Amino acid sequence: NQPVEFVIAGPDYESVQAWSEEIVERAKENPNLLNVDTDFELTRPELKVNIDRDRAADLDITIEDVGLTLQTMLASRQVTTYLDRGREYDVIIQADDADRATPGDMEQIFLRPRAGGELIPLKALVSVEEIGANPDLRRIDRLPAVVVSASLAEGYDLGSALTYLNNLAVDNLPPEARLSYKGLSQEFQDSSAAIYLTFGLAFIIVFLVLAAQFESWIHPLIIMLSVPLAVTGALIALAWSGISLNIYSQIGIIMLLGLMAKNGILIVEFANQLRDKGYEVKEAILEGASLRFRPVLMTTISTVFGAVPLVIATGAGAESRAAIGMVILGGLIFATTLTLFIIPVLYNLLARFAKSSNAVEQELERLAAGPSGGSSSAAVP
Repeated sequence: NQPVEFVIAGPDYESVQAWSEEIVERAKENPNLLNVDTDFELTRPELKVNIDRDRAADLDITIEDVGLTLQTMLASRQVTTYLDRGREYDVIIQADDADRATPGDMEQIFLRPRAGGELIPLKALVSVEEIGANPDLRRIDRLPAVVVSASLAEGYDLGSALTYLNNLAVDNLPPEARLSYKGLSQEFQDSSAAIYLTFGLAFIIVFLVLAAQFESWIHPLIIMLSVPLAVTGALIALAWSGISLNIYSQIGIIMLLGLMAKNGILIVEFANQLRDKGYEVKEAILEGASLRFRPVLMTTISTVFGAVPLVIATGAGAESRAAIGMVILGGLIFATTLTLFIIPVLYNLLARFAKSSNAVEQELERLAAGPSGGSSSAAVP
């Protein structure tokens, strides 16, 4: 099967065939789409019988009479049943095989007018035309459908191809045309739609776990705001390397979410510890970022070097490993470089709205120390 399978459906096969031919002609103008074709092939010979309705009416022969005669002589028709020794048998009438072997045999078929009279040869009422027909009349979602298929040129991804075909269909087909996908194209559409839900759920789960860890909504927000930087870096790396946003690169993006959260945790957690010791917000984050610079850099470098074998892999399955590796490589390098500056800025702006974990304990100690000192001095005569 070719990677591109674009389905065009409509009210009837004639319309669908015309629409698909128009899309194929326009799609061939795109040099990145190769072997563009449809599955609608007129390879089965058929005889098309055209009835002269006016002449049939003049001879007192109805369209129903013509159709019933053709069915009886060329196909078969059950007319009755009979019983023999307790068993029932169908009585089927049909012309002999030798009398229905060629189109010329239809000239030997006669009909009788409803008012009676002489037999009328069928050839006086109809004309026979040899045509080609599609041996497989496909239906998708109960509608007549034609599949436009194509392969991709090197460096041209499936998502771009489907977007191109969809735009062609929207611009050139009437509103009654129905568009869908099959095979690898359908799998790609499903996975692309699912990535938003998957990424959203992963983001929410990580955020809630961090909120439980820090007992705050502000600190997880500071950490998670670095995630868009990682995704941006991953997309830039994919575009630079020519790798599509497939299921493997999507898995890499989910992994990247956790890796970037780890870097933010290292900085924010240490800054919170310094605030517990009495540091101001700005002093705490500057000290925390400078002291955690080396651990963040070490973990990032080790992860990046771990992704290098995935990027340069060869052999079977290399494309899937390269997609994951390129996402991790590009996302970590891009996001870590900016995170070392973005997180301190965000912390300085937002952390002042969140108290440190020991703030309540320190406030209680301060309140307890104040009255005790005042009461002792008042007791001296």
